[in-house]
Amino acid sequence: MGKKIKKFFKKFGPGFITGASDDDPSGIGTYSQTGAIFGYGQLWTALFFIPFMSAMQEISGRIGLVTGKGLSGVIRKYHSKKVLYATVMLLFFANVINIGANLGAMAASLRLLFNIPFAVLLISITATTLFLEIFISYKVYASYLKYLTLSLFAYIITAFVVKQDWGAVLASAVLPSVSFSKEYLMNIVAILGTTISPYLFFWQASEEVEEEVAEKKLKTMGRGKPRLNIRTINHMRADTIFGMFFSNLVMFFIILTTAATLHAHGIRQIETAAQAAEALRPLAGNFAFLIFALGIIGSGLLAVPILAGSASYAFSEAFGWREGLYLKLKQAHGFYGIVTIATLLGLLINFTPVTPFQMLYYTAVLNGIVAPPLMVIIMLIGNNKKIMGRYTNSKLSNIFGWFITLLMLLAALALLITIIF
Repeated sequence: MGKKIKKFFKKFGPGFITGASDDDPSGIGTYSQTGAIFGYGQLWTALFFIPFMSAMQEISGRIGLVTGKGLSGVIRKYHSKKVLYATVMLLFFANVINIGANLGAMAASLRLLFNIPFAVLLISITATTLFLEIFISYKVYASYLKYLTLSLFAYIITAFVVKQDWGAVLASAVLPSVSFSKEYLMNIVAILGTTISPYLFFWQASEEVEEEVAEKKLKTMGRGKPRLNIRTINHMRADTIFGMFFSNLVMFFIILTTAATLHAHGIRQIETAAQAAEALRPLAGNFAFLIFALGIIGSGLLAVPILAGSASYAFSEAFGWREGLYLKLKQAHGFYGIVTIATLLGLLINFTPVTPFQMLYYTAVLNGIVAPPLMVIIMLIGNNKKIMGRYTNSKLSNIFGWFITLLMLLAALALLITIIF
């Protein structure tokens, strides 16, 4: 059985890990809030966004594979450095808040299971994630991230533990119900900012390059042209599509679970993923509570290193530093320095009077507002023959990619107009 699982996970790469990391504790909090406030009303978003999310991630991954550089390195070479620096700073800011909220959610969830002080749990989790990212080799580290994706099955199991109105679920999943209220639009933008998030673009592009270095198709990140063929591109594409499908399937079941429990019992306000887990206990029983809480811990261990790593890849390439998890600490001080700073700043957020979830929710909205300009740049790079050679975007990639870019831009503008007027 162990060998079969190992063989199964060997097939998956950066696309699958990226998709799974999108369901981090902060995302779980946003999806729990969605189910609590709107019931099944926004369930359709989970299935609707799969092709668009897949398109943007596939283009980002293909840019990494073809150029042998991360996204930041490609933008630095072919586009405005001012745009790059602004994007990198925003990414760093958003990721630090995400890291803080995720670390807090993991510590709070462990606190529900063990009678240990919150601060002790928080510091222990922070130290563990930093150690894994800085001192473990890329090959071991990547396999560890793959196995952590198993924790997300907790949310699929939970949805079948609680009672569901499956007729209403099916109708809500395939028939979008749209409202132009400020609350509804803000949540749609938050979901878009959580599922189609800038850090995912940067992470996957860089991890595809890490894979090329690990497989000796490229000597170092950011230097030289990788040996490439259509089979490699197709494998990346399949890996990415499956990863995004899995990510949104988990999102679907989180909304489903909280809609059938919290919303059905009049609980409309959820401020943390741990609070969602705790609220489930009297409504769905100890088993549902336990697997929901364990899922938060596992998904956080998966996501925190990815958030810190994506910020570090972007920073390092923007300023021309050596970067890559395949390098040791003494070979890439700047790269691991950003990883450490981002993680420690995230830790400190939990000791401020600001509610991490409030910051997180509005950061997701902010991501939804600032992602479209970055997506325009990604689309232009993906269509540039000078950069991509014969591996430019297909017609389908362009249709899905430009559509979601326009949709996110319109949703952000609609929200801003609603807020102003």
